Amino acid sequence: MKTAIIYKRKIYDQMVKWKRERDGETALLIQGARRIGKSTIVEDFAKREYKSYILIDFSKAKKEVMELFEDLSDINFNLMRLQIIFNTKLVERNSVIIFDEVQKQPLARQAIKHLVADHRYDYIETGSLISIKSNVKDIIIPSEETRLDMFPMDFEEFRWALGDTATIPLIKQLFDKRKPLGNATHRKLMRDFRLYMLVGGMPQAVSKYIETNNMSMVDQVKRDIIALYEDDMNKLDSRGKSKALFDAIPSQLSKNASRFKVSASLPNERPGRIATIINDMADSKTINIAYHSDDPNVGMALTKDVERFKMYACDTGLFVTMAFRDKALTEESIYNKLLNDKLSTNLGYIYENVVAQMLRTAGNDLYYTTMKKDDNKGYYEVDFLISRGNKLWPIEVKSSGYKTHKSIDKFAQKYTNRTGTKVIIYTKDLFQKGDTLYLPVYMTMFL
Repeated sequence: MKTAIIYKRKIYDQMVKWKRERDGETALLIQGARRIGKSTIVEDFAKREYKSYILIDFSKAKKEVMELFEDLSDINFNLMRLQIIFNTKLVERNSVIIFDEVQKQPLARQAIKHLVADHRYDYIETGSLISIKSNVKDIIIPSEETRLDMFPMDFEEFRWALGDTATIPLIKQLFDKRKPLGNATHRKLMRDFRLYMLVGGMPQAVSKYIETNNMSMVDQVKRDIIALYEDDMNKLDSRGKSKALFDAIPSQLSKNASRFKVSASLPNERPGRIATIINDMADSKTINIAYHSDDPNVGMALTKDVERFKMYACDTGLFVTMAFRDKALTEESIYNKLLNDKLSTNLGYIYENVVAQMLRTAGNDLYYTTMKKDDNKGYYEVDFLISRGNKLWPIEVKSSGYKTHKSIDKFAQKYTNRTGTKVIIYTKDLFQKGDTLYLPVYMTMFL
């Protein structure tokens, strides 16, 4: 069996913070989509931060391990049995027990309350929320959990994987000073960023790129992950509605519509009737949802329209494969053209997806808004809204022409007292003109 490559991930520092500050008062639940590297980073953390650990992979655990969680009347006996079965001596307050794929044994998650109260060892759970939710109907969800969201590798983590630890801190300094990079540096970074968009942030895809430098082989890895997500959705929703919505993401975004049109994927269906499915898909973290804010202010959740939304793939590398999978395999030539910005198609929807991904990974909930045009014929649309202090920053994503940006200008006119910096995210170098910040797309992570 091939050993998984361990990449440096930012969530590691958050895990260290949990261990130091909570000191066993809570278990840690790492939640996120499948294949983003949860199990790998958790085991690496256990090896580095504890004297010993036990990893229980409930997707393949022995019957005798599964049965230990059916009766918690004697925790001493259960913990002793675990040490014997795994041939590992646990050290009080310096060992951790990992419940990997915890959704496969809901009783283990229910046991967290009692195990944490026992306080001898730390506990970390991992699992895909799309499966966790469907397997907790008959158990008591423990309140003794600290939850961390994990996402696909961001651009900086991707550069780390390629051996580049210098670039991102340097461009962060320029961002803070609002200084341009210069043409040559910017062109290189845009090419690096397009590579990130194509490969994506799934560790398996990144490993395949590093190993082979063959985008067709990377594409096959991504197709396997997409198929896995589709299978998961079919388990959660046997009628196939969530899968149909997921598969429609590229076509819906390419139409540049002001909302995800549910009826285009599910005839005769309305958003309000499938709200639970949409929530489950969002909880699975296989997608990112941007909701319409009807009266945008700093508390955008107060005016969220749950029936009006846009849907994005959690990973832009997967999104690219979804967009071009009309053939059995996306050809290397298509990837080369995308990488060199030579493909004769509007790539705006790919940039919009990656901006959504970067904003969400940075901890922002996603919102957008629309305003009727003066002649009542159509709408102005602000692609994203983020709150900073007591102000809103309207964001417009541009893959080409950037000199006109009526949507965020109209937003600033309508909501003068609420508007802070206006942001154009585009493919050229950084500069600021008045209250408008023109930001190269790779700097989105710094907003």
